[in-house]
Amino acid sequence: MIQTLTRNWGWVALRGVMAILFGTLTLFNPGITLATLVLLFGAFALVEGSFMIISAIANRHGEPRWGALLFGGILGIGAGLVTIFLPGITALALLAVIAAWAIVTGGAEIVAAIRLRQELTGEWMLVLAGLLGIAFGVLLVVAPGAGALAMMLWIGGYAVVSGFVLVALGFRLRSWGRAHTGGATPHPA
Repeated sequence: MIQTLTRNWGWVALRGVMAILFGTLTLFNPGITLATLVLLFGAFALVEGSFMIISAIANRHGEPRWGALLFGGILGIGAGLVTIFLPGITALALLAVIAAWAIVTGGAEIVAAIRLRQELTGEWMLVLAGLLGIAFGVLLVVAPGAGALAMMLWIGGYAVVSGFVLVALGFRLRSWGRAHTGGATPHPA
């Protein structure tokens, strides 16, 4: 599993960059309509889900746990499609979709970190990203009436923080790969 992650450090970092861009757009333009937020989230989930599926398929040989990554990607694409093709859904329904996505993705990141703890230093970054996702999802479930503006700020803040953690993890994986492959940098898939 660690070899798969080090080969795909670029995808991890790119996921982080996409999250930072999405979060920044949301934070610095809080007056955007809920419909725009729905479309932004849908696009973000589609891109992230696609990256996860590509990574899973590219590394299915020799990686027994590629199915979990594929499932996460399918879930991301599903969340994206629901938000794009049903833009008239209520804020509460969108909140439930985003909360479920954040909790499941966060849980998957924690499971991956636990499996990698013997092979990778700095796995705490993946645990932190997972905990942030779960906390964000729970917060959206517990306080759904906080309003659309507050929801956008929560979503933007979560995306930015999670994005920075994923970018840092991506570069940590790149360094780990260099150290364990005799100085050659693994090519991102």
